[in-house]
Amino acid sequence: MIIVNMAMTADGKIASSTRSTSKIGSNRDHNHLLELRATADAIMCGARTVDLNKITMGTGGKRFEQLRLRRRLTLHPLRIIVTGSGSLDTKAELFRHDFSPIIVLTTSRASKHAIGKLNQVADEVRICGKREINWPATLNWLREKWNVKRLLCEGGGELNDALFRAHLVNELHLTICPKILGGHHAPTICDGTGLQKLADAANLKLKSVKRTGDELFLVLRPQSKLPTSRLA
Repeated sequence: MIIVNMAMTADGKIASSTRSTSKIGSNRDHNHLLELRATADAIMCGARTVDLNKITMGTGGKRFEQLRLRRRLTLHPLRIIVTGSGSLDTKAELFRHDFSPIIVLTTSRASKHAIGKLNQVADEVRICGKREINWPATLNWLREKWNVKRLLCEGGGELNDALFRAHLVNELHLTICPKILGGHHAPTICDGTGLQKLADAANLKLKSVKRTGDELFLVLRPQSKLPTSRLA
């Protein structure tokens, strides 16, 4: 199962046009993220999310670790970073914390030099396609080798776009925050290549909605059943 979790402004932005790391969601939204992490075998995000944010992709503390153990999960989730070009800051905050394995998924576009640098900081670097990640094959590998059955994706927009275009997202958790950022170049929850026709859009249905303060917490699922060759 693949879950995407994102927080966005009322005008659909996940960061400013300068991609600043200012926090969009409230403390409740952050707690929701940690609650979701406590249900996942692995956490995944794109390279720019790692480069631009001081994140560790950790549990958030003992309370969430205890939740994981009660669910018979590992104490800490596997951490997965996606970079099609192999471009990734090997001095990012993430690599300073070794509480769980770090897997880098890349493609043949990555140079030998880039892969060599990544191998110095990651537990495994895997080439998963020529130009783009072959997601069905990669997900099967993650399940077979790393026992990943429930994967939480935390962006950014290009990674989300690839997953939605491949019809792989089982559930979208979306927090709508009472802010307006604007900007032609401000990223949204789903950037990247996108789809050319409205008929090809990922159609979702609302599973639940909850208001906490001035934020809305939505859970959406695909209207049609996804193919069975997935993580779970």
